[in-house]
Amino acid sequence: MSNDRLGAAVIFGMMFFAAMFAMAVTLGSYLMRVKGLDRTVTVKGLSEREVPADIAIWPVTFTTAGNDLSALYETMERNAREVLAFLQAAGFSPTEITPAAPVVTDKMARRYGGQQDVSLRYTAQQTMTVYTTKVDLVRAVQSRLGELGKKGIALGGEDPGSGVQFLFTKLNDLKPQMIEEATRNARAVAEKFAADSQSKLGKIKTAGQGLFTVEDRDPNTPHIKKVRVVSTVQYYLSD
Repeated sequence: MSNDRLGAAVIFGMMFFAAMFAMAVTLGSYLMRVKGLDRTVTVKGLSEREVPADIAIWPVTFTTAGNDLSALYETMERNAREVLAFLQAAGFSPTEITPAAPVVTDKMARRYGGQQDVSLRYTAQQTMTVYTTKVDLVRAVQSRLGELGKKGIALGGEDPGSGVQFLFTKLNDLKPQMIEEATRNARAVAEKFAADSQSKLGKIKTAGQGLFTVEDRDPNTPHIKKVRVVSTVQYYLSD
C-alpha cells in the first residue's frame, strides 16, 4: 500500500471515530434529557362547595277508606279540594301543584284476599306533587301538615313530611371556578413535593378532571348540598 493510500485510510478512520464519538455524545445528551423528562409527579387537587338546593319536589299524599264506593270518591274529591286550598294559601301557585288521579283498591277483589273479612272494603290514595323553586317555603309548610289532619284528612305514608326531594340544578355555574381551584390545589401539592425532593416543578404532562358529585351535606339537612370534584394532574420534574 502506498503512503498516499495509507494516509487517506488513517484520515478516514480518524474522521469515522470522531463522527461516532460526536454521535455518542449527542445521543447520550438526548437520553439524559429524555430521562429528565420522564421524571414526573402525579397529584390530586380537591375542590368542595356547600350550596343551597334550588328545587324542591314535595309529594303530599292523602288517603281514605270506606265500604261505599260513591261516598269514597266524594270524600276524596273533598279532601283534594282541601289539600289544594291549603297549598295555595301557603304560597304555592296552581302551576306548581300537580294532582294525580286517585288510586282505589278493592280488598275483596284481591286474588288472595277475596274471602277475608274486612271492615272497610275500599281504600283510596291520591297525591298532589309540589314542584317549586321555593325551597324555604316547602320546609316551612312541611311542619304545618297537622292542619290538614285537624280537618279529618289522613295523610298517607309512614312520614308524610319526609318524602320531599331537594335538588341542586346549577352545577354548570360552579364548574369553571371549582376546576380552577382543584387544579390550583393540585399544583400546591406538587410544588411541596418538588421542594421536598430538591427538584423543580415543570410543565403539566397530563391533567384529568374527576367526576362532579352532588350529595346531601348530612342526613338532617338535605336542602344543603355538598358539591365535590377531584382533579388529577401530572407534572414534570427537573433538577
